[in-house]
Amino acid sequence: MASICFGPLYSTAGGRFFNDCPKACEFRCSETSHKKPCNFYCNYCCQKCLCVPSGTYGNKGECPCYNNWKTQEGKPKCP
Repeated sequence: MASICFGPLYSTAGGRFFNDCPKACEFRCSETSHKKPCNFYCNYCCQKCLCVPSGTYGNKGECPCYNNWKTQEGKPKCP
């Protein structure tokens, strides 16, 4: 399977490509059986962190905000 790398989603002018979050999250969540909650939280995290890790799992080190954002229970908030 080919991997699509999204990484930080910034424009060259420092603005934000808001339309990139849905596409990045659709790929990020493509292999889970829980697509609806995965897409919801992925898009939520993408809007805040301006980044989605590459691949469908792992690689969270590419996006420190995405990686470090936790729930009240200390579990990862972002898929």
